[in-house]
Amino acid sequence: MQIVISDSKSGKAYKLEGKDAEANALFIGKRIGELVDADIIGLGGYVLEITGGTDMQGMPMRKDVAGSARKRILITNPPGYNPKEGGKRRRKSVRGNEISTEISQINVVVKEYGRKSLVDIFAPPAAETAEGA
Repeated sequence: MQIVISDSKSGKAYKLEGKDAEANALFIGKRIGELVDADIIGLGGYVLEITGGTDMQGMPMRKDVAGSARKRILITNPPGYNPKEGGKRRRKSVRGNEISTEISQINVVVKEYGRKSLVDIFAPPAAETAEGA
């Protein structure tokens, strides 16, 4: 399960591969809009708000659809449908607002920051200089 962490201060997003046990403990059963303590995934002191996600087939989650099942609903706005003209409606498949094992990507926003900055946490390790180049 991928976790995409958006930082509103810097305007950057960071991708984290959540291990199955970590993701299950932290996210399974939570709903869009809930706050989560991110100590389990290695972000000590950070509090994250769940803003959405997609399932394994790319269907987006919607806050106004209850449960975790996929449903076909009549929608007029994103996520799931972006009409070219005003007033257009369409029946589309979307996921409910509860995170389950079928969800492959979760989008979160940082609400409270920890001691270390996200740039330091997600910085790639320093590359060693190549000899004989």
